[in-house]
Amino acid sequence: MGPQVRVDLIAARADKLFFYSPYNFLRKLDVDTQQRLFGTGLAEQYATDASHRIFEFEHQGVTVQFLYAYLAWDSAFFKAEIYKVFTALFTNTVSAAVLAVAGHAFRQHLRQQGAAYCFAELPAEDTRVAQALGDTGWRLIETRLLFFHDEVASFNQPRYPVRVARPEEAAAIGQISAAARNEYDRFHADRWFGDELGDQFLARYASASVEGYCDAVLVPNEAGLPLDSFLAISDLQAHGQQLNTGLSRVVLTAVGPSNRGWHLKLVSETVQRARQKEVEYVLMTTQVTNRAVFRTSEKLGFKLGGSSCVLACSF
Repeated sequence: MGPQVRVDLIAARADKLFFYSPYNFLRKLDVDTQQRLFGTGLAEQYATDASHRIFEFEHQGVTVQFLYAYLAWDSAFFKAEIYKVFTALFTNTVSAAVLAVAGHAFRQHLRQQGAAYCFAELPAEDTRVAQALGDTGWRLIETRLLFFHDEVASFNQPRYPVRVARPEEAAAIGQISAAARNEYDRFHADRWFGDELGDQFLARYASASVEGYCDAVLVPNEAGLPLDSFLAISDLQAHGQQLNTGLSRVVLTAVGPSNRGWHLKLVSETVQRARQKEVEYVLMTTQVTNRAVFRTSEKLGFKLGGSSCVLACSF
């Protein structure tokens, strides 16, 4: 039996663990429920998942725990052992030097586990974990901004002709995603993947969205306009039920040159769809470099909720 998560360390990190909720900026949502689902509660139950791991480092009476997971699907796709860090646990009195030593020990542990690649998505508020990983050579891959729309019921914009992508269009949607390469997304910004492999992953992701991974994939439905854009949506029903609200997230979008200007239209229709379904919030994430999405967000009434960063190391 491996190490168990230390409850005292969870308590010491409770204020930062709250920000691991992807909805922490939605102030009307219950704080305790968010902590249970995504923060302290998730940390307490971490060892119960067969894919989860706990690495414990002890030094002169100080304990640091890294909570991380093995990603089976990613490992199969990339033909390499892929892991993801959830967070690290420690008391507030632990020095930066000790965290750095713990980080080096964790990286060595990953190497011994046969890891080829490991990444972490951390809320901007959790600077100490980001610094601990950075001190051990983890590289910054992507910085993300989290936008939300909380006035869905009163959304009033022009309507645009869209439809739901058909199953037989899955391959075409994948090709659109691969062709609309964004050098700043995680799979292209990190040279460990390379452009070709990054394209292949996004093509598979987009195709899977049409095949049922997402709740809907919207495409233009304008006479004479070729299919060269899409927007995939997840309705986050399980989270919505647990948080007693309605949530809809823009999961993936791409716009090719033949559909220039359709990003705003597809996002606008995503909010219209949410309004018709009486969903309270629409969420959208993008890179800090994606100024086109900033303009879309401003025009459609989205607000900035927070920021996160993606760090990675490879072996």
